[in-house]
Order: sequence, then structure tokens, then C-alpha cells
Amino acid sequence: MTRFLNVIDGEFVAGSGDAFANHFPTTGEVIGEVSAAGRADVDAAVGAARAALKGPWGRMSVPERVALLRKVADGINARFDEFLAAEIRDTGKPRSIASHIDIPRGAANFNVFADQILTASTETFEMATPDGRGALNYALRTPRGVIAVVCPWNLPLLLMTWKVAPALACGNTVVVKPSEETPATATLLGEVMNAVGIPRGVYNVVHGTGPGAAGEFLTSHPDVDGITFTGETRTGEAIMRAAAHGVRPVSLELGGKNAGIVFDDADLDATLEGLGRACFANTGQVCLGTERLYVQRGIFERVAAGLAEKARGYRFGDPFDDATTMGPVISAEHRAKVLSYYDRARAAGATILAGGGVPEVGGHGAGYWVEPTVWTGLAQDAAVVRDEIFGPCTHIMPFDTEEEALALANDTPYGLATSIWTTDLARAHRVSKAIEVGIAWVNCWFLRDLRTPFGGSKASGIGREGGIHSLEFYTELRNVCIKL
Repeated sequence: MTRFLNVIDGEFVAGSGDAFANHFPTTGEVIGEVSAAGRADVDAAVGAARAALKGPWGRMSVPERVALLRKVADGINARFDEFLAAEIRDTGKPRSIASHIDIPRGAANFNVFADQILTASTETFEMATPDGRGALNYALRTPRGVIAVVCPWNLPLLLMTWKVAPALACGNTVVVKPSEETPATATLLGEVMNAVGIPRGVYNVVHGTGPGAAGEFLTSHPDVDGITFTGETRTGEAIMRAAAHGVRPVSLELGGKNAGIVFDDADLDATLEGLGRACFANTGQVCLGTERLYVQRGIFERVAAGLAEKARGYRFGDPFDDATTMGPVISAEHRAKVLSYYDRARAAGATILAGGGVPEVGGHGAGYWVEPTVWTGLAQDAAVVRDEIFGPCTHIMPFDTEEEALALANDTPYGLATSIWTTDLARAHRVSKAIEVGIAWVNCWFLRDLRTPFGGSKASGIGREGGIHSLEFYTELRNVCIKL
């Protein structure tokens, strides 16, 4: 049993809220106790973050901050196995995934944004004045202040550091509220922050749930200057309402019901390899995952059969075993949600090409397991086709023309991501421009250059992260006008 404490002003402290259990999704067993932060604890964390802005952190130069951020990256890598084990026990995801994506990217984010802040530029303009002497205008980037970082459970370290790293690079301080399902790596990062010399109060962690608890206390706190959140759209709406008090900016990466489009000239082997990842990676618990798939009629049967074969090919089991290729979903509650959609698909008359139920997992039967699932035969307005499920499942539907495919793909309130599979370069450019999303992949999926803008349109979010776009949120631009 591990006890997860809050991190406030550099100290690990018990919270005044009710403690709650941390479960291992692979078996369902309780493996830890999480100390929940009460309102007074959140006040203390925000106060520590505010004080740190006026302390050594606020007086550091950019090169000094960058040097410390690089030490944080090194500190994560030095304790790689500890972070890896913590992430696996929180999420149940296989070692093969967490060791190649979650922990390396979690560490790399600090180096990426250290590089970014060193090369970030602003504007300078000379202007004429009536007296002929002129004036000079230039812009300064100043920290926004105390940033509330509210994190999801699907990629806990990676998506948390994706926000914390640029916030700190810009000179802000942070109060992190990790998901109640995945408290471990945010807490462990507090040890690294202390060890490498990050000043007290710069990095704080408060544990708990959302409404009426740490999440609400943090996002409604009047001394928080900005809120960044990744998660479901409904929670994002609640955060926007809280941020309206005090007119505080938000950066929201929210839900999606992402479409993949496969044209009949696609390279089928490469397409099926990519779609297997897009539909089922991380047990489908990826905001960028493909839950709707539209395939040109001439190759529909081959793609449907190939994707079903991919779904049947995963191996379930101990996530610490390198042979395991798929883990459970995050919780009993989420498993019930995913399985309810499996039931709805069946009731609506879907043809089940693969999966559709619960796998037999020897020795881990009490875990939160679901089968990777492929359906066809449902209408565009079916709940399974409309709603974000966030599980390892996809519905596949045929189309005839490019115009039809675009209409189907855009027929959603969401607009996060898409993948387009074609060898026609002109078509790739046309379709990428016409789909209403924040990111369009062509002949690939989840290929990310961290300097590029990332985020969603429509109900999938507000703002962009990555490269200079992250810096735009985490800094205030100040114009200085000098009369010459």
C-alpha cells in the first residue's frame, strides 16, 4: 500500500479531505490511499505558488530556469524505472507502451520547452512621430502567474508535463490537480523537483475529485491566473464557467469523436497498421483515437476484415510482462460505460466484426477488461457513432465519393483529429483542408512534432498547445513604447 500525499510549498503533506483508494486496473485491487486536499490545502498551495513568483523563481533569468528544467528531465530519466512502475500500476497499461511513450515523452517535454523559451522572439517596431524623432515599440513576455493544471488519467505524466513544462519555462508557478485515478507520477515528480533545486512553491500538487472538491476549489480560486485542462467536454464547460469569475484565460483540450477516412487508392498494409493503432492503442483511451471509420466502398470488405483481425490479435495480461499488448480500461466505472455502448450497439442491430464483450484474462479476471471491438451496419445517427466512448472500439461505414466522406466526417459536434489514408497527393491536401479538426494526419496517426500547434476545434477545445503556441497561453505580452 502506497500513500499519496499532496505537495505544497515543497513539502509532502496530508490533506484535510477524505482519503480515497487507488486501484490497480489490471486486478481491481486497492494498491494505495490518496490523501485528498480540502479547501484550506488548495488555498495553501495557491498561496505558496503566489509567493514563489516573488521569490527566487521570479528573479531567475531564462537561462537559469532552463538549466533547472533540463535537470528535471534528467531527474525523471534517472528514476525511469520508478516512474514506469508508478504509471503502470495507476493505469494498467502495458510496459511496452509506457516505456516507449509515457515516461520518455514526459521527460522530453521539459527539454522541448527549455529549447523553445530560449529561442522565442517578440516584435519590435520603429514608428514616426510628429516631432520627427520617432519612437520604438517592443514586446516583452511576462509570466501569466499561478497556473492551475488539471490533468487526465489516460497519459498522466505525459499530458501533465506537456502543461507544466511550458508553464515553468515561461516563469509561472503551478498547482497540479492530477486525476483521482492516477495520482502517482505527479506526486513522484514533486520529489524530482525538490532534488534538482526547483524553489519551494513553484510546483504544487493537490489530490482529489472535481465538483465540491480539489478540482472545483482550484479552478474557482481567485488567485489562480490561468487554467489549463485536458479531459472531457462536460468538465471543460464547468471549468469555463468557473474561469469567468475574474475573467481568467483557459486552455482546453477536450473530447473527440474522430473520423478516419480510407480512400480506395490507399496502401492497405500501411493503412491497416496505422488504423490498428488509431483505434485500439492505449485500450482506446486516447483523445485522438479513431472511433468512426469511413472506407471507400471498393475496398470496404478488405479493410473491415483486416481491422477485425487486428482487433482479435491483442494479448491481455500482466502489464509488466513484455508480451502483453493491451491493458484494461482505467476503472470499473469507465468499464461499465464502455460496455454499455457495446450493449447499445448490439441492441441497435450492429454487425459485430470483432470483440463486443469481455475477454478471458487468466489470473486477472477482476480487472477492468473489455475486448477491442469493430462494428458495422449502424446509421450515422446511432449513439455508438455519435458519442465519444473512449474505449478500444470503432464503427466502420462505406462511402462512395470524396464529398460524401467529408460530409460524414464533419457531421459531429467535435473537431479534434482525423487520419486520411490515400496516395493521391492533391486529394490529401483537399481533404485535410476541408475537415473541421485541429490536426489532420495523412497516411499516419499520432505522429507529433512538438513545435506544431495542437488542439481542437468546435466542442473539442479552445486554444493551441505546442511550440510557440504554448508560450502564447503561459505568458502575457506587454508592449513597451519608448519616445526617442
